[in-house]
Amino acid sequence: MKHLTYLPFLLLVLLAAPARPEENAADSRLHAKLRTLNDKDFFFRVPATKDDWLKRRQAVREQMLVALGLWPMPEKTPLKAVIHGKIDRGEYTIEKVFFASYPGHYVSGNLYRPKGSGGSNPPGGPKGSGGSNPPGGPKGSGGSNPPGGKRPGVLCPHGHWPGGRFYEANDRAVADQIKQGAEKTPEGAKYPLQARCAQLARMGCVVFHYDMVGYADSTAIPHRTGFTDAEAELRLQSFMGLQTWNSIRALDFLLSLPEVDATRIGVTGASGGGTQTFILCAIDERPTVAFPAVMVSTAMQGGCVCENCSHLRVGTGNVEFAALFAPKPLAMSGANDWTIDIERKGLPELKELYRLYGAEDRVMARCFPQFQHNYNQVSREVMYNWFNKHLKLGLAEPVVEKPFQPVPPKELSVYDAAHPRPADSVDAARLRQYLTEQSDKQIAALLAKDEKSLAEYRRLFGAALRVLIHDELPQADQIEEIRQGELEEHDGYRSRRFFLTRKGRNERVPALGLLPPEFDGTVVIWIHPRGKASLFQDSKLVAAAKQILDRKSAILAVDVFGTGELSLDKPLAVDPTYAGFTFGYNRTLLAERVHDILTAIAFAKNHDKVNTVHLVGFDRAGPWVLLARGLCGDAVARTAADLNEFRFDKVRTTTDEMMLPGGLKYGLPALAALAAPGELYVHHHRGTGLGQWLKAVYKTAGAKDKLQMSSEKAPEEKAVEWLLR
Repeated sequence: MKHLTYLPFLLLVLLAAPARPEENAADSRLHAKLRTLNDKDFFFRVPATKDDWLKRRQAVREQMLVALGLWPMPEKTPLKAVIHGKIDRGEYTIEKVFFASYPGHYVSGNLYRPKGSGGSNPPGGPKGSGGSNPPGGPKGSGGSNPPGGKRPGVLCPHGHWPGGRFYEANDRAVADQIKQGAEKTPEGAKYPLQARCAQLARMGCVVFHYDMVGYADSTAIPHRTGFTDAEAELRLQSFMGLQTWNSIRALDFLLSLPEVDATRIGVTGASGGGTQTFILCAIDERPTVAFPAVMVSTAMQGGCVCENCSHLRVGTGNVEFAALFAPKPLAMSGANDWTIDIERKGLPELKELYRLYGAEDRVMARCFPQFQHNYNQVSREVMYNWFNKHLKLGLAEPVVEKPFQPVPPKELSVYDAAHPRPADSVDAARLRQYLTEQSDKQIAALLAKDEKSLAEYRRLFGAALRVLIHDELPQADQIEEIRQGELEEHDGYRSRRFFLTRKGRNERVPALGLLPPEFDGTVVIWIHPRGKASLFQDSKLVAAAKQILDRKSAILAVDVFGTGELSLDKPLAVDPTYAGFTFGYNRTLLAERVHDILTAIAFAKNHDKVNTVHLVGFDRAGPWVLLARGLCGDAVARTAADLNEFRFDKVRTTTDEMMLPGGLKYGLPALAALAAPGELYVHHHRGTGLGQWLKAVYKTAGAKDKLQMSSEKAPEEKAVEWLLR
């Protein structure tokens, strides 16, 4: 465009891009079907270099942690573990365990230990089992350390099998499994979850088989309930987040056992337990070997609330989650279900990624299409051999599952007369009250007070905002403008209509540019709930718009999603049973609007005739602008926004246009303060708590004089005057 520098700014806008056949196509977001967990294109695209992958890995991991409500990580309170009721099975013992992952919320399960797995009880370690103790060993440990030192540890989340840890197949199912060749013994067919734990224990592993929330002994909170309302979304309190936290604390418990080798930790589960396996292994550095069974797939991503939460899979999916474990040993199984294509869709990409580490032999998948969804003996034996190799068990291969003596499910229950359910056990409502109080304290403690805390504030809240919006300021080469109509002459200014879009997307953001006769290089991006139509009243420019042009500045007004030409015929559909099924795969309406504002900012900032970009948000659009401002760094010089007395606690339904999962947890005041040290004028903020965060962050950033606030609503002309002063 350098040869056109004599033309006015807006003429450049339209002549810069040739007309294309699709230039009048509607924005695809107006008619596109929302993504769901049942889509079949959750493909993993491997970055070109290891450095590119490490950046992507960090971003996806942060996305997962934010989505799960674990950013920042909650305080780890004492587990107060109780171990009791040892059952002797010759080569190994089974004990009953419960501990508090949060105060009043108990994780329950069975601990399988090889004989001779003892060691000294660490200070604050698990309470005893009531059995005999070896000298110096933990209560109920059953013996001394084996030759060669400590034992590998294995976590076993169970998935959605009926009864969970207590699963017991009926006689018909047992016969069918044996006939199919899926199982070799009646015991393994009847109790496949016990079979897995028993075999791993006989292989020398300390195994903890723990309950999903709402299964077996974990009955204080029924499965799938308690975390599906609007407030839970706004605070990022989810069933999946709770279950993931339980897995983290289960790993804490396993590693608290003195006989467990922290350098040899395996995790394996199937179905929902497979989801728990790869989620834990993606966000926690401590597991060293993983085997998620029948769950890693480019198709269905997990059908339960315990496998979904808002923000989790926007732009990503289970194969990439599994990839975060690289280069550690990862193996998967598939069956005649959504994982049937794992060997040709998913595994090749994972192998390509592992090649970046020179570790292609550390990832493997085996599909058994002759079997339905399962974790049968055939698949289990693949896992045993994978763990034997990579947990360095040293057993002769192939490792074959041996017959075992199962325990009747009732005898595995952790609660009895001597060990009743703790009196402080809480339901979902009381647990959520605790989570809210603790989260609010954590967030308040992040208020910037000095240079170090300012950096931590920016790290945590910057990542949170990127995840909540699923965007950041795009690069110049990502933005395209598409002309629409001809340059129009008016009395004292010129105008042109065009679309803004991002390369590779079928978005069409309607834009209107207004240019004064003498353009000084300053552009004001005008964001209003009525879109670009708000520039006019009775076919004449409103006073604030005329004021901008009179100051030799241009105006770029856009119809962000859901406004103006992009108005919606009806509200965006949100799953009525659980919003996480919608917002786990799609941006919210509010996030789409912020996304479009960022598109406009990037377009204006990177134009060769523009030297200064200001941003203004009017009425209900003020909060949209504040969120966008926190993501655009120094691309915007000055920002004026009407907060419209908005607070996220005013959002009562998941269909509200201002619904933003996590918005109440982090708070608009703290997110808005990411604008520092950019010049900011916020008005109409009475009762929002905005002042505390903005004043503290701006003061700490040495930019106190760049912040102006007013609790009263300012006229549009006053906001513009401040921008162009």
